[in-house]
Amino acid sequence: VQLQASGGGLVQAGDSLRLSCTSSRRTGTNNGMGWFRRAPGREREFVASISWKGMTTVYADSVKGRFTISRDNAKNTVYLQMNGLKPEDTAEYYCAQSRSSTTSRRSDEYAYWGRGTLVTVSS
Repeated sequence: VQLQASGGGLVQAGDSLRLSCTSSRRTGTNNGMGWFRRAPGREREFVASISWKGMTTVYADSVKGRFTISRDNAKNTVYLQMNGLKPEDTAEYYCAQSRSSTTSRRSDEYAYWGRGTLVTVSS
C-alpha cells in the first residue's frame, strides 16, 4: 500500500486548506485511516482518525471544531479539511492506514504511512 498526501501550502492565519491522501489500492479495506503531524522540533502527534465506514471520527483537542476528517472509499481517498488555521498548525502532515477497522490515536496502530505534505501558517 502506498499513500500519497497532498494539498499542503503556505497560508495565513484564519485560512483553510484541504489535504488529500490517496491510496494505491482500495482505501483501507476494513481499515481506519488517520492524520498525524510533526511540527519543527517536536514529536509527531495525532490529529484525526476515521473508521473504515466513516461512521466514527476522533480528533485531537487542539484541532477539534476546526478540522474535519472524511473519506471517499470509491476514490481511495481520505481528506482533512482544515479551517481557522493557526500558526501552531504549521507542520508536516502525514496520512496513515490503521491495522484495525476503527479509529485510533496511537501511531503504533498504523501499518502504512504516506509521505508528508507541508502546511505553513503565517501570522
